[in-house]
Amino acid sequence: MTCYYCGIDPGQSGGIGILDEAGAVVATFKFKNQTDADISDIFEYITKLNDEGDAVFAFLERVHSMPKQGVASSFKFGVSFGFLQGMLTAHKIPFDYVSPQKWQKALGCLTKGDKNVTKAKAQRQWPNIKITHATADAILIAEYCRLTKK
Repeated sequence: MTCYYCGIDPGQSGGIGILDEAGAVVATFKFKNQTDADISDIFEYITKLNDEGDAVFAFLERVHSMPKQGVASSFKFGVSFGFLQGMLTAHKIPFDYVSPQKWQKALGCLTKGDKNVTKAKAQRQWPNIKITHATADAILIAEYCRLTKK
């Protein structure tokens, strides 16, 4: 039986990263320009990993609205977060929440708002994978999941 670990960075500029139990990248997906149906297809892909008798676990980053973030963007982010919770539940993917501070501290990449920190960390860890701002946090959340759920 193989175990797969998913990290989900919610929001329009986020994505999903999936690692196997050895820490190898299985897949990354970005949310930008994706429809709800496209995102549902990503969760269907994850479900198929689980259906093959392998174990899947996910961490969904629990974030809050930011100071100076507008009401409309806060609402849109909340809708996206709820949609991702619903996808995990509907596809029967076991998951938990993790704060950015918790996984960043554990992996030694506290950003203090600078996404370049996590992008550089992910690129060093997986030099043969193209890391983008959309996938860096997701893949690092997956790594945190892998290290804590082994």
